[in-house]
Amino acid sequence: MTIERDYSTKLSVDGVTIDRRDIEMLDAIDRHGSMHKAADALGRSYARLQNRVVEIEEAVGPITERQRGGSGGGGTELTRTARTLCRQFDRHDAELDGVARVTESVFTGPVRDRTGELATVDTEIGQIIAIVPADASEVQVTVRSDAVVLTEPDDTPRGDSTSLRNQFTGTVTSLEPGNEITRVTVGLAPESTLQALVTKASVERLGLEPDRQIAASFKATAARAIAIDEDDAADSDIPSAVGRDE
Repeated sequence: MTIERDYSTKLSVDGVTIDRRDIEMLDAIDRHGSMHKAADALGRSYARLQNRVVEIEEAVGPITERQRGGSGGGGTELTRTARTLCRQFDRHDAELDGVARVTESVFTGPVRDRTGELATVDTEIGQIIAIVPADASEVQVTVRSDAVVLTEPDDTPRGDSTSLRNQFTGTVTSLEPGNEITRVTVGLAPESTLQALVTKASVERLGLEPDRQIAASFKATAARAIAIDEDDAADSDIPSAVGRDE
């Protein structure tokens, strides 16, 4: 099972949060040259759109400028401040895209040895050292895809000489490339996968492609467990292992 986290870009200015709906509003005003036409195109009431413009202007200053009539009939234009907001939003949105697809892979199993907050959990892919709640005997361990490191199998440091105490070797089953970030799915055991987010440069450096053998590692502190009832675990349709990678 893979859990998707939904991230959204927002700007905060003097207590006012500017989100994608606001940027869509500014874009509509810019395209139509009219707040009335923008409201119609967005399916919003003119009064509500105007009120939102006022709320934003109280925080950042004028974002629209009324053009008086003439041969073109006048209209509304965006100010330099509004265009700057749109550029900043687009830039942050692009930066967020690299982590917007962060997933969590889930692995289920019984707790074995404990050392303080850390414990060893037996899972379908092998033993995972994770942060485990006290007194938990059966747990689900989640690992974020942005916490997993991919390396050449021969270049992976020994577990006792690195903070990456969880180390597994598997085979690349798929790649989902974005502009700069690629989601890599690694098969570790029958029907068990681990997902990772890596940069385009890492894909090229490691020569990642389907059927490529690769090592996947992550810190014990990156593996978080939650307790589950044994009865629930027996009835659960959640597989023992789920995607995770970085």
